[in-house]
Amino acid sequence: MEIIKNFGLDPLLLGAQIVNFLIIMIVLKRFAYKPILDVLKKREDSIKDGLKQAEEGRQLLDEALEKEKKILQNANKKAEKIIKDIKDQSAEIEKSSQENTRKQIESMMTTAREQIIQESKEAENRLATKVSELAVEFLQKSMQDVFSGKQQKDLTEVALKRIKKVD
Repeated sequence: MEIIKNFGLDPLLLGAQIVNFLIIMIVLKRFAYKPILDVLKKREDSIKDGLKQAEEGRQLLDEALEKEKKILQNANKKAEKIIKDIKDQSAEIEKSSQENTRKQIESMMTTAREQIIQESKEAENRLATKVSELAVEFLQKSMQDVFSGKQQKDLTEVALKRIKKVD
């Protein structure tokens, strides 16, 4: 006891300070630390969700690009088949009457080419529209928890303008 008194420590005051410290620590843990940790956990979860949505958007975009490739391949195959069919028909018709058949073949090839070009353009337009819609939807979903409503609207408008310039 003498040593404690020599250092100027009051055991009663020391005990009261320890009790006060424990009370403050419990109050802070319950009312400050726990809510802060909960907020941080929710933020971490929202970031994970955002990353997951970004990955899903990337996968959708990849799928759309694959579909675009398949559509273009199918259009090319159809074009090749149409051209081959026209050539086969022209060989048979050429035997019977060369002049009339040449005129018909030229007309058919022009029509077929125009049809192929038109179908290709329509397929490209549909695909571009779908990709644009997916990009805007992905942009809106990924910005949902990051930006305010006005910022989201402004960024979406800028993205739409850029997409329209690309089209």
